[in-house]
Amino acid sequence: MNEIAVLSGKGGTGKTCLSAAFATLCSNVVVADCDVDAANLYLILQPENDTEAVFVSGQKAVINRETCTDCGVCISYCRFDAISNINGTVEILETSCDGCMLCMRVCPENAITMAISDKSRWYSGTFRNGNMVHARLEPGEENSGKLVSVVRKAARELAKKTGAETIIIDGPPGTGCPAISSLTGAKKTIIVAEPTASGFHDMKRIIELAGNFGIKTYVVINKYDLNRDVTNQIADWCRENHLPVAGNIAFDPEMVEAMLQCKSIIELNPASDLSREIITIWNKIEKDEQTTDY
Repeated sequence: MNEIAVLSGKGGTGKTCLSAAFATLCSNVVVADCDVDAANLYLILQPENDTEAVFVSGQKAVINRETCTDCGVCISYCRFDAISNINGTVEILETSCDGCMLCMRVCPENAITMAISDKSRWYSGTFRNGNMVHARLEPGEENSGKLVSVVRKAARELAKKTGAETIIIDGPPGTGCPAISSLTGAKKTIIVAEPTASGFHDMKRIIELAGNFGIKTYVVINKYDLNRDVTNQIADWCRENHLPVAGNIAFDPEMVEAMLQCKSIIELNPASDLSREIITIWNKIEKDEQTTDY
């Protein structure tokens, strides 16, 4: 099974648009949107979900107002500043609570219990080119890396069930736990970079992370024509580090138009220069061709 992760060192590089284009180039493909903190690939692919499942991300402390005496013992023990005294009443800030249960253990009145955080969801279904798994992490809930693992597992099961040979993983930006979960077990990764100083810097960080997993890595420079000097710097750095640049994608307003119509650029205008470049990139990577055309 060929699992290809599309990642970026920072947000806003065009990673999701590229993932959508790849997904609509394939037939009988499984797509896993692993950017669970801010999933948006489903807006383009518009899947019809046949499964909705609860994801338990952890637990949060809850105060029983009938037994709490507002003594404040829990406040002194909380290391996450999640508990405070507001106008004489002890309150727990749910979004700051880490679920460590220490406050529950030290409460002299046994007035604190733990409530399961179960508002997050993950979904699977079909879209026009195959199957898709995506998720929504509820604001304030944690364990996004674990939720990515759930999405990855469901995608693999779907691929096995449907006979799909390719899984496209739209990963999250950055180098945190969700990105690590997106990379684990992938065969190849595509790093989408933008020609800015921050884009170049963050690209190096995610490439270093992928290198720790021994994953074959390709670089795609998106909107390369907006800053050709930095584009050349990225290409030179990749050449020095023996990393293939699979292609350069020019800035094109049609990419925005495609998103507005809930389509990939391949679907909106398959004959455009932009679409042809993306098709070339996909063919290089899918066939595992190393490009030296920097």
